Amino acid sequence: MGLSSTANVDESLLDIMTLLPSCDILVVGGGNAGYSAAITARQAGAKHVVLIDKCPEDWAGGNTYFTAGAYRTVHGGLDDLLSLVNNVDDDLARLIDLDPYTEQDFRKDVDRICAGRSNVALSTALIQDSNAAIKWLASIGIRFQLSFNRQAYKLNGRHKFWGGLTLKTEDGGKGLIDDHRSAAQRFGVEVHYSTTLLGLLSEPGTGRVRAAKVLHRGQEHTITAGAVILAGGGFEANPKMRAQFLGPSWDVAKVRGTPYNTGDVLNIAINDALAQPAGNWSGCHSVAWDANAAADTGDRVASNEFTKSGYPLGLMLNVNGERFVDEGIDLRNYTYAKFGRAILEQPESTAFQIWDNRMVPWLRPEEYRKERVQLITASTIEELAKACVDHGLKGSDNFVRTLKAYNSAVYAHRSENPNVKWDPAIRDGLSTQSTKRQLALAKSNWALPLDEGPFVAVKVTCGITFTFGGLKIDPKTAQVVSSVTGQHIPSLYCAGEMVGGLFFQNYPGGSGLTSGTVFGRRAAKAAVASLSIRNQARL
Repeated sequence: MGLSSTANVDESLLDIMTLLPSCDILVVGGGNAGYSAAITARQAGAKHVVLIDKCPEDWAGGNTYFTAGAYRTVHGGLDDLLSLVNNVDDDLARLIDLDPYTEQDFRKDVDRICAGRSNVALSTALIQDSNAAIKWLASIGIRFQLSFNRQAYKLNGRHKFWGGLTLKTEDGGKGLIDDHRSAAQRFGVEVHYSTTLLGLLSEPGTGRVRAAKVLHRGQEHTITAGAVILAGGGFEANPKMRAQFLGPSWDVAKVRGTPYNTGDVLNIAINDALAQPAGNWSGCHSVAWDANAAADTGDRVASNEFTKSGYPLGLMLNVNGERFVDEGIDLRNYTYAKFGRAILEQPESTAFQIWDNRMVPWLRPEEYRKERVQLITASTIEELAKACVDHGLKGSDNFVRTLKAYNSAVYAHRSENPNVKWDPAIRDGLSTQSTKRQLALAKSNWALPLDEGPFVAVKVTCGITFTFGGLKIDPKTAQVVSSVTGQHIPSLYCAGEMVGGLFFQNYPGGSGLTSGTVFGRRAAKAAVASLSIRNQARL
């Protein structure tokens, strides 16, 4: 049941057109936010919409390509989503437990996870538009599925969804970009790769952004535009800016996604158009990432599979054999984007994730299968410690002591609380903290003993996804605000990772893609409306 589109992009048609000297709407950036804006602009009546991206075509998709394709959205429960997905038939639907996710639920998650420092107007726009954004995406051919592999556990024969995040795109970010590009072609969006924004040109007196300077396949061009929508990403692939704004050691974080998000578009907006910086410039989304992954770029084949998010099912120890986070403090959706920072802050910016035989079957194959990751295995805790020494652990004794102290605390809690049952789909209360024994650093949920061999460990580091610092925008129109006047900059709009003020230190999983579509669409509608107003004024 539901909507499905299997149209493939005819890549030969997308970038063969001559780059013309003018257009109605110029979109900078070819990820989810940019394509959402460009397609919406065409639907809203813009005749000539151009999307440019500095990456070559074989790197199309920006960071979106490297995501799992998860969208967080308000919904009324299973019945509200079935018409959108293509992987649930009637028999399967009867075996699914999926509660509604209300605006109040989304609001509580944003406020809690962002420590009350998300801009209220921005997050309200995100929340209120989220359901309509998903349904619009489905209407243009984005293929959605229920995320059984990432967001549901099969318990007692039923698929139990958890964490307020249920939808993903077919084939993750790869499929999402394929579908966006197909839609852009159908709607007549003109797309140019290998086209870098060099500067923005403004009218004297009014400050209206009237044109962009670009480098297109080695030659400089000036494109006049009725409006410009910036969706060029953050500075996560720029080690200098990471060290400057995020702090020490961030220059050595591994890049999860595109190597082309180097902050150029942010700097151009701030320097040329006098856009006002906003948001959490020392904050970012970063995850536990395969320590053996490449340093400065994501892998187009492995993509999101280098993420290592199975830590709630086990423990994480640094190279000194010490725990450093409460692995069970919250559901994974609310911790994975901040635990990369915690790993980066450890000695050598690495850690070991550890499980015993009970939990290995619950790990997601796409992240932990032996073809994707180097598994460190052993029959006993002592042997596992020695094996980890070969991968950077600084001596085995403390590693063994940490695990044995953890197991002792787990059994003490279970002795006092025999009726508490393990349930990975809720905060189950299985803890290390009891009246008889408490660890200095708790594991607050899902604390099962690690004492049944064989054992598995994986070495991880920090993978940076996107940065939270960006530009101040009007939440209603996504129009960029001037740092000089405090007023809207005429004809300049912003969406995606470049929006500043929405996230602080962390974010609710799946909110980034939803934000890109919500503000991409708002920007496009407002930009096209401004064209109509100016055209009418000329008559």
